[in-house]
Amino acid sequence: MYKTNLLTYDLGRGVCAFSTERSGGYSVGHYAAFNANAYCGDDECSVLLNRHLLCDDLGLDFSRLIIPHQVHADRVCRIDEDFFMQTEDEKRDMLDGVDAVITRLSQVCVSVSTADCIPVLLYDEAHHAVAAVHAGWRGTARHIPQVTLQAMSAAYGTRPSDVKAVIGPGISQEAFEVGDEVYEAFRKAGFPMEEIARHYPVQDAEGGDRKKWHIDLWRANEWLLVSGGVPADRIQVAGICTYLHSERFFSARRLGICSGRILNGIFLTE
Repeated sequence: MYKTNLLTYDLGRGVCAFSTERSGGYSVGHYAAFNANAYCGDDECSVLLNRHLLCDDLGLDFSRLIIPHQVHADRVCRIDEDFFMQTEDEKRDMLDGVDAVITRLSQVCVSVSTADCIPVLLYDEAHHAVAAVHAGWRGTARHIPQVTLQAMSAAYGTRPSDVKAVIGPGISQEAFEVGDEVYEAFRKAGFPMEEIARHYPVQDAEGGDRKKWHIDLWRANEWLLVSGGVPADRIQVAGICTYLHSERFFSARRLGICSGRILNGIFLTE
């Protein structure tokens, strides 16, 4: 039976937020079974079937599912009624190179795709606006959650103190080994390295011991949100490692780049 399986988040009345699980869709191989991302090499027909399946299960019009083409940067796209007046090619161009999407239109699902990167979903209760943020390590180092909050403030008058946030499934610190250049990127970007970085021992080819840096992207994004004014008690952290649970959620490090993606979405239901 084809049916989406969703990890859902409680952000209160009037909003639906979720992350898709791997099971229940039409894709095969390393894309099996539910992959809605058209930019990772999956069969186009399977992707469309999965998107329609998700929209049917959520009660959304297919045209109101917004999925950007992400590039690990910090560009934010606002979805308003003018967006839906554009041609399909124009819409595609507007969403190209976008890593965060914001809207306050009801029944419009903004989303980002991840497979170890960190999804951040935001809900402004006071102004009834939402955002989906793709925070890979590059986007996190660019402070993309704060960039998105600033875009929401400019567009809707959002105050961070009114925001509820979700940090969805992504790679854990234990599994996220990085090179010195990644550590330096975070240090230069002003992160509290004593909170987000740890040395883990590894064994080299000759059997000797050495250490590698591991970065906690969950904590890094939580720190960005709190530093940006979101109260800590209004932030939910799923705490699910995609690398360690790749049977349930896609993991590019475990399955390879040519594999499926989790779709993390949020929309106003009324």
